[in-house]
Amino acid sequence: MDIDIKRFDKFAEEASRRRIAVLGDIMIDHYIIGNVSRISPEAPVPILESLTDEYRLGGAANVALNISTLDAKTYLIGVVGKDNNSSILMNLLHEKNIDSSLIVIDDQRPTTIKSRITSKKQQIVRVDREVTTPISKHIEDEIISNFSKIVQDIDALIIEDYNKGLLTERVITSVIDIAKANNIIISVDPKVENFFNYKGVTVFKPNLAELSKNMNKKITNEKDLQSIAWQLFKQIKAQYLVVTLGEKGMLIFEHDRNIFSLPTYAREVFDVSGAGDTVISTLTLALTLTNSILESAIIANHAAGVVCGKQGTSPTNWEEIRESVEEESE
Repeated sequence: MDIDIKRFDKFAEEASRRRIAVLGDIMIDHYIIGNVSRISPEAPVPILESLTDEYRLGGAANVALNISTLDAKTYLIGVVGKDNNSSILMNLLHEKNIDSSLIVIDDQRPTTIKSRITSKKQQIVRVDREVTTPISKHIEDEIISNFSKIVQDIDALIIEDYNKGLLTERVITSVIDIAKANNIIISVDPKVENFFNYKGVTVFKPNLAELSKNMNKKITNEKDLQSIAWQLFKQIKAQYLVVTLGEKGMLIFEHDRNIFSLPTYAREVFDVSGAGDTVISTLTLALTLTNSILESAIIANHAAGVVCGKQGTSPTNWEEIRESVEEESE
């Protein structure tokens, strides 16, 4: 099961004419990279001789990066703090040609940053700096207003929920209502909180663990998976339910009890970081180019296979995805 290469090339060519908004929890992925050669005399902990610092777009910003790398015009909507890290983030967004004009600055919370300290590609510890309390009503107003400003100019909205406080029930309900009124594709990548608040969207994309946890049911086999997924499908009332299964690929559910199973296209799984972001971004963009959820999922599955062969949260592009499609067709 794959996609015709001529149709794929047509989609890639048309992608630059699409406009996608990403609403969600914005983060910075910070990597402190060095070598460990001795133990501290102060405590039984390793001493890292720091060599480099890297800052990358994380969370919803990484989803926006994936969209931008696939040539579509990208708007990012979210909240950052009034701090040095927000300046780092804005510079990264500017470098990647991502519109940051709709990001709201909240001086009551920091910019979320996750610092990973690594030696010889092995993570020693991660330090998170964040506030996860819900945003204030004033910030809610700004977020909803900013989305309203662009809704008539976009083809799709991706909601990326990491449960960091941005996506309150009011924000979720308001933006979904606004998007529906304007016939916009709505894709959601949920987490534990708010899971059942995203009713009636176009695409709802939990992973296997999120499906099991939120439905409060253990999944031990294919029969369990399909039964529980159908229960969620009826409850969430999405047009499509996409369940990602890690190295086992993904399942797509649509009305009339149609189920499509796609195996992973990864040749070698080096790092699964960011694969979920790649799936939701590529699938949503592809869905604006074709009316087929199956074609969109196939393209997204190839994209996920590509990024799983890279280290860290690295996006992919049309050329790399095309190579994967060609390899599979051979």
